[in-house]
Amino acid sequence: MTFHQRLCGALVAITALAQAAQAQDDAASGAAAPSALAIEFNSLNQLDGACRLTFLATNATGSDIDGVSLEAVLFTTQGAVERLTIFDLGALPQGRPRVRQFDVPGLSCDAVGQVLVNGLASCEGASLTPASCLKSLTLSSRTSAELLG
Repeated sequence: MTFHQRLCGALVAITALAQAAQAQDDAASGAAAPSALAIEFNSLNQLDGACRLTFLATNATGSDIDGVSLEAVLFTTQGAVERLTIFDLGALPQGRPRVRQFDVPGLSCDAVGQVLVNGLASCEGASLTPASCLKSLTLSSRTSAELLG
């Protein structure tokens, strides 16, 4: 066996071991991952006289959510509070992503710098409370504006 063949064989073996170790790490981290209510700030779209905010909600809490409402604070790009509002996400079945859109009248999408989830006005379902849902809340944003909690 030439040096080149031995080197290629060693590289293949190292790659296979690295992939197996990564798969094992992924499986271990997946098993230990906490249940979550994931909210993604997906898009901002300017309408005539309003800004449409789109959210993607994924319920991985282990049970259906009959209804959930976010207490939201909209901040300008300058950091000033623009308004406080409630976003009613409605029912969120376990393991099924849902898209929700909210048209905010009189708001320019370019002016939105941050959206703060100030709390949960409601979270209803078997053995769920606003406090338990808030603990499992994870937030992310695909927009130029941040989603904070």
